[in-house]
Amino acid sequence: MLAENYELIESIVLYIGLVCLFALMGYAVHDVLKNNDVPLIGRVVAYGVLGLGALGFVAKGIIEVIWLSTGV
Repeated sequence: MLAENYELIESIVLYIGLVCLFALMGYAVHDVLKNNDVPLIGRVVAYGVLGLGALGFVAKGIIEVIWLSTGV
C-alpha cells in the first residue's frame, strides 16, 4: 500500500475515534446529570459546552479540507 493510503486510513480512524469519544462523553454527562437531578439550565449549559467542543473539531476538519484543496 502507498503512504497516501496509510494517511487516509489514519485520518478516518482518528475521526471515528473522536466521534466515539464524544459519544461516550455525552453518555457520561447525561448519566451524571440524570442521577443528580440537575435543573434544565445546567443541562443546557453542560450539553452546550460538549456540543461546542464537537463543533470545534468539525470546524477544524472543514478548514483543513479547504486549506488543502487550495494548496495552502
